[in-house]
Amino acid sequence: MHLTPVEAKERIKKLSEEIKNELINWRRHIHMHPELSGQEYETGKFVAQKLREFGVDEVIENFAGTAAVVGLIKGKHDITVALRADMDALPMLEKRDVPYRSKIEGVMHSCGHDAHTTILLGAAKVLMEMKEHLQGNVKLIFQPCEERMDCKGAKYLIENGVLEKPDVSAIFGVHMFPELPAGKVGTRIGHFMASSDIFRVKIKGKGSHASRPHMGVDPVLIASQTINSLHHIVSRKVDPLHPAVITIGKINGGFAENIIPDEVEFSGTVRTLSIDLRDQIPKWMEHTIWGTTLAYGGAYEFKYQHGTPPVINDEKTTKFALSMMKDILGNENVVELEYPSMGGEDFGEYLLKVPGTFIRIGTRNEEKGITAPLHSPLFDIDEEVVLPTGTKVMAYLAYKWLEEHS
Repeated sequence: MHLTPVEAKERIKKLSEEIKNELINWRRHIHMHPELSGQEYETGKFVAQKLREFGVDEVIENFAGTAAVVGLIKGKHDITVALRADMDALPMLEKRDVPYRSKIEGVMHSCGHDAHTTILLGAAKVLMEMKEHLQGNVKLIFQPCEERMDCKGAKYLIENGVLEKPDVSAIFGVHMFPELPAGKVGTRIGHFMASSDIFRVKIKGKGSHASRPHMGVDPVLIASQTINSLHHIVSRKVDPLHPAVITIGKINGGFAENIIPDEVEFSGTVRTLSIDLRDQIPKWMEHTIWGTTLAYGGAYEFKYQHGTPPVINDEKTTKFALSMMKDILGNENVVELEYPSMGGEDFGEYLLKVPGTFIRIGTRNEEKGITAPLHSPLFDIDEEVVLPTGTKVMAYLAYKWLEEHS
């Protein structure tokens, strides 16, 4: 029996609401058993077990030797859409007193990846219930290592063929967003999130007694002058119409109040929305570091590591996503976000390869005291609303993309 567009929409809405209690239970299980980046193997086992229970056609556990799980729901035609969720937690002590509080001391899902994983599981279950009506394939990507640059996340999975066999025509992903009320979602065309790079600087001087600074070369002074100068790059080198951030988050040097040390180290992050600007800023930084250390008679080491690229939403898939989300959630629950974020996300790696859209899912409920930002020890979501909302969005986008492009 062929489903009309209205019947398909209503069925996805109904199925998503019917599994609400399961969604909450899955999310709480994952939340209570968080795993850091690169260690998500138990989470992966849980995901793979659920996908097999749903009857997903292909389930690859430990994809490319990582904790990743990749599922494939096979439809009628040779076209594939991908849905992606990340699984890793953060090294943070949870402070919210709830029954599903993390059981792993010092590890917490404070960025909502437990919800992302749950939503994709929910979408998988809903789509399996509608498998006979799917006009193509749905690839389910449960990704490790989103929170860290130094382990095998999106880029590694792509290099090992996660978007191939079958080839993916479009990809969609979601992220929790405390700035929107629970039940609302948002996205925007084009620049959506910033690149995220890190740098480390070692300033080399010459140690001496604090009472005889003229006998040494003070790396503390050089480091402080260098940090000041680096902060002027954004205000005086970067076009004010092109957002950029340089932040120094860590500094280390010295071992006593009355001793000038030999070295001082500091490190930080750079965020940009422009790929060209991303390439230019390290050059400006090194020129600044070189000039400042030269002026004071010191030396330096500068290491710059490119992390994740900007998240730039494709115009076609984003217009499609906005239209479909309004269709299934109502116009009043879909927001076209005015500004991008300077936060980073390795979903941008997928968008370098295939068209796609990243979507914000509102989590905020002031009546329930759910107001904390991402990466807070008090972070939580209004799971009764957020989880079915995200499930509807992911399942409907996949279903309709295949229907319109098969």
